Amino acid sequence: MKYVDEFRDGALAKKLGAAINKAAATDRTYNLMEFCGGHTHAIFRYGIQDLMPKNVKFVHGPGCPVCVLPIGRIDNAIALAEDHDAILCTYGDMMRVPASGRKSLLKAKAAGADVRMVYSTQDALKLAREHPDRDVIFFAIGFETTTPPTAVAIKQAKVEGLKNFTVFCNHVLTPAAIQHILQSPEVRDIGSVSIDGFLGPSHVSSVIGSQPYEFFAEEFQKPVVIAGFEPLDVMQSALMLIRQLNEGRHEVENEYTRVVTREGNLKAQALVAEVLELRREFEWRGLGMVPYSALKIKDAFSEFDAEVRFSVPKIVAYDVKGCECPSILRGVKKPTDCKLFGTICTPENPMGSCMVSSEGACAAYWSYGRFRQPEKKVRKAA
Repeated sequence: MKYVDEFRDGALAKKLGAAINKAAATDRTYNLMEFCGGHTHAIFRYGIQDLMPKNVKFVHGPGCPVCVLPIGRIDNAIALAEDHDAILCTYGDMMRVPASGRKSLLKAKAAGADVRMVYSTQDALKLAREHPDRDVIFFAIGFETTTPPTAVAIKQAKVEGLKNFTVFCNHVLTPAAIQHILQSPEVRDIGSVSIDGFLGPSHVSSVIGSQPYEFFAEEFQKPVVIAGFEPLDVMQSALMLIRQLNEGRHEVENEYTRVVTREGNLKAQALVAEVLELRREFEWRGLGMVPYSALKIKDAFSEFDAEVRFSVPKIVAYDVKGCECPSILRGVKKPTDCKLFGTICTPENPMGSCMVSSEGACAAYWSYGRFRQPEKKVRKAA
């Protein structure tokens, strides 16, 4: 197939659905965790779950970088904007994520802080050039997909001598989180779910390749299929996982061969390795402290590290009472298990990050209208 609409072909979807129904053994359940928020949205946008047999279930994982960022780090970003007369730049999804006291970057901006939405790291660099008398801080978030552009910006700032440009680095790593879900006693203590296999992330794998997943596929005997974002990609990947499970295999397979290779993008990996290094540990919302699961800026580029320049403190903060976002990110609960979902928590009035981000599970449930309460019809007087 060559064009995107071919990956949304209804007739092919029915054939794949029939193949999955035939392959799925009736005497067992298949719990398949999709790690990427893009997969979650595809599942609900195209009604993929409706084409699955009842014993094939999708479990939503922590595949949304905005969602997994702990509240304390958002508090840090707000403080950087408010306390240092700085221009804080970030991607659009971060603007509305609630921090402590339900404050957000957007509310801080409304109160006078100079917070700006950017589309790329190059926008942030441009602001630093245009405002040499102001500190410009780029609030960097994302999985491995958005990490290379951050490394490029830091290298570029050093070459240009942009002394007023820094990065507040919050890049996190996918394989470490999956491994943590499978082995962490802390996660099991606060709730766990049976996971039989994983739909591996798409864009992340285009950078790091499929090789990093081979360790825990073997160690934990859980099959992984790197899946594309389109509905037929997801369905084909589910079928590949079901076949592996039926045959007792636990391998890494690549459905997304048009983009992903085993080695990944070696040039991007080398660039990241030059500028960034592993943190000993990093907090994930819903998972707690995860060892070696995030990146920080190397000492050679420390002049562009906002945490060094502004001595960013560690802040411990908690989710809104009743918000089940942490449990949803672990795959333990679904958005509909949260009492706040669709009542006081909506995209217009989000209580947690899962409802804000375009990749969040709550946003996926809400966006396509499958779990909203139907509006009551008002009878007109005769």
